[in-house]
Amino acid sequence: MHANSAKCAPRVVTLIVYDNVKLLDVTGPLQVFSDARCEDGSAAYQTVIVSADGRPVSTDTMLSLDTIDPADAPPADTVLVAGGRGAFRARYAPDLQALLQKVSSRSRRICSVCLGAFILAEAGLLRGKRVTTHWLECGRLAEDYPDITVVSDAIFVHEDRVWTSAGVTSGIDMALALVEEDLGRREALRIARLLVLPIKRQGGQSQYSVSLRHQVDGDTGKFDALLAAIQDQPGDVYTIPLMASRVRMSERNFARVFKSELGKSPAQYVEQVRVEAARDALLDRTVSLKVAASQFGFGSDENMRRAFKRQFGVTPSEILGKFA
Repeated sequence: MHANSAKCAPRVVTLIVYDNVKLLDVTGPLQVFSDARCEDGSAAYQTVIVSADGRPVSTDTMLSLDTIDPADAPPADTVLVAGGRGAFRARYAPDLQALLQKVSSRSRRICSVCLGAFILAEAGLLRGKRVTTHWLECGRLAEDYPDITVVSDAIFVHEDRVWTSAGVTSGIDMALALVEEDLGRREALRIARLLVLPIKRQGGQSQYSVSLRHQVDGDTGKFDALLAAIQDQPGDVYTIPLMASRVRMSERNFARVFKSELGKSPAQYVEQVRVEAARDALLDRTVSLKVAASQFGFGSDENMRRAFKRQFGVTPSEILGKFA
């Protein structure tokens, strides 16, 4: 806290909800904004939860949410539409769309969490934009609204004044990014530590890690422990003999069954895990380009560059230039 800092005026964040909204899509960002502080220690945001009629709304849990009437809400700096299965029905509600059009026309930023993107898209607020939503519904969003570009493998996407995020916890990541834009990286990291988050994830990170994806894809689960070990320690040595020994299989049978179950060779899988881990560490600034290659098992800078090009189509430096 700075004793001589002038007291800052809190920015108003309006969270728009509706029946069958996902509770965490509301409370995750709400907690971030509620914890944010200006340099003088005062609240950086005033948060209000609004519904079309000001009545309580149901959630996907046993809890309901009290809301206020839009007429009683202060002008919004940031509008955030929460997600949930109720979005598929709510997007067609005339009163909700009228509310969204009114508040968004006066706001600095328009945001959605998870399936809230469908409500923004129906309002025409995403037209011509790059956006994201929960990976399960990215195809549906692209099909229903062909005038937008859906980025299926991103935690959140920011274009102009529009922010969209993927499923549930990514709403927290997006809220932290909004705080960072307003108050700086130090305050965003302070909140992340306060909420005991392992990292403050960047928008370019994947919704669905390669390790989790292939644990889901695997039919037998026989490789789960190996996949978890590679995810935990991607910089270790993973040769066919060593991996086959860990799962108590012959080398030939291991390579054959692994590819059959996971759709790629063991070497291809290890490379994917390594590039994801290296990318995330680079974006979170926990490692430098100079040491990433050795730390994540690539052996050389050139090997890492080629691996990034194979997996992402860009080099590590280009990823840093785009997202960092």
